[in-house]
Amino acid sequence: MSEQVRVSALVGRTLAKLGVGHVFGVVGSGNFDVTGTLMAEGVPFTAARHEGGAATMADAYSRMSGKVGVVTTHQGCGLSNAITGIGEAAKSRTPMIVLTADTQAAAIRSNFKIDQDSLARSVGAVAERIHSPATAVADTVRAYRTAVNERRTVVLSLPLDIQSGTAADEVSAVVVPEPLKIRPDAAAVEQLMALITAAERPVFVAGRGGRGARAEILELARHAGALVATSAVASGLFNGDSHNLGISGGFSSPVTAELISGADLIVGWGCALNMWTMRHGRLISTGTTVVQIDVEDAALGANRPITLGVLGDSALAAADALTVLRSAQPEPAEKYRTEANALTIKQSSRWRDVETEDQSTATSIDPRVLTRELDSLLPAERIVAVDSGNFMGYPSQYLAVPDEFGFCFTQAFQAIGLGLYTAIGAAVAQPQRLPVLGAGDGGFLMGISELETAVRLKLPLVCIVYNDAAYGAEVHHFASEHTEAELASVVFPETDIAAIARGFGAEGVTVRTAADLDAVRPWIAAYEAGTQDRPLVIDAKIASDGGSWWLAEAFQGH
Repeated sequence: MSEQVRVSALVGRTLAKLGVGHVFGVVGSGNFDVTGTLMAEGVPFTAARHEGGAATMADAYSRMSGKVGVVTTHQGCGLSNAITGIGEAAKSRTPMIVLTADTQAAAIRSNFKIDQDSLARSVGAVAERIHSPATAVADTVRAYRTAVNERRTVVLSLPLDIQSGTAADEVSAVVVPEPLKIRPDAAAVEQLMALITAAERPVFVAGRGGRGARAEILELARHAGALVATSAVASGLFNGDSHNLGISGGFSSPVTAELISGADLIVGWGCALNMWTMRHGRLISTGTTVVQIDVEDAALGANRPITLGVLGDSALAAADALTVLRSAQPEPAEKYRTEANALTIKQSSRWRDVETEDQSTATSIDPRVLTRELDSLLPAERIVAVDSGNFMGYPSQYLAVPDEFGFCFTQAFQAIGLGLYTAIGAAVAQPQRLPVLGAGDGGFLMGISELETAVRLKLPLVCIVYNDAAYGAEVHHFASEHTEAELASVVFPETDIAAIARGFGAEGVTVRTAADLDAVRPWIAAYEAGTQDRPLVIDAKIASDGGSWWLAEAFQGH
């Protein structure tokens, strides 16, 4: 007879055997046992200061590690505290498990009683639960398979009465097959190649679904004469290619936008081609053919009309297409991959290479100057996380990243305040890289409790706070239509964020001029020497940019 084990232990053991990578959470009585089991089974645990922080840490960890992150919460209020982070993960299709306690079915008057399943579904997550002691292992495996195979955020509820039950230990028999890749239909590949062959100015845009297909997409692009670009979430994927345009969409430089809008064929590889990536469709010129490759049929044409939708894995689709193309056209075609375009891209595709007027004052620094200088100062082997706000284009485009695992962009829900959480989760996933956060003062202060977590973890994290003492996006968006008095709801007294950071145990530096950045050099020297174990918060008092270049694009979607 098999050993009888508490259900909470069975669930923890099962998740550990399935290979979850890291657990983030706030532990209460409802999730104490299952979290302890995960830790005992060797799964690392990071205690956050708020469940919302834990959820986004797990989201960022999952995106940047390739492993499944877990969030653990108490029932009711613990789950509701985490819901914004869960919504972000769900809307981004992050494979992640939210392991949450739940009230007993009979406890209908419990203060913790909420409809957890409906709450999860309301933000796009999949609601699963442990139904009984006898099904605990199977229920856990089903949740994990859904997260991995369907790329979904799954909320797995574990009722208290079932947690305390016992069942046979069947964990050793758990096996989850590797998900199979979908090979596209041969006829669809032939249609794709006919369109590529007919195009004179093709552009390939890869999204997060194309992150595992760099080599295949680039090889096809070089043979087909196509330029390459990425959505924001896949930034860095095509680094090193001579015809890499960088980010397509609101963050595009003028040259990048011009070359994409000049395309007669745009192919999206695991890319939603949504309003952000295509600037509400303005990057697609009249008469341009649009193709989308995705592993989900529902994603094809979901955001805009397409000429052709190809159901399949991006790497397999690109490899099959190249085989067909080479049989018809043995030699590579130049088309859009001209030497002239390569030179233009090299000189002007990044915003930091675009000449701009310095808007610094005696007491504030131009955010473009600030970010250019930090891009040069900070080590190149970095992982950049970005909060939401008027400032966000500066770290997104001015801070170079080494590859597609060097940029973590939790922006599907457009919530401010997730940046610090994102940076911590990304740092845990990529500990060999310098974590760098770009945040506004509003978002940074909203999530500042997790600065203690970064200090406790001894993370050498650089936090660049673009401090304009306001919710800058709203100030600039509403400035032309409202009086100064009416804007008082989004403007604040100046805050000494550097001093607050020092109170948490981090280092804090105030920057008003480029010369003030010299104070950052000792911290960097200690990092490069391998002796840095404290976060650095750069409280940058930034000059007004009059509304950043991407802001007009962003607010059209509101």
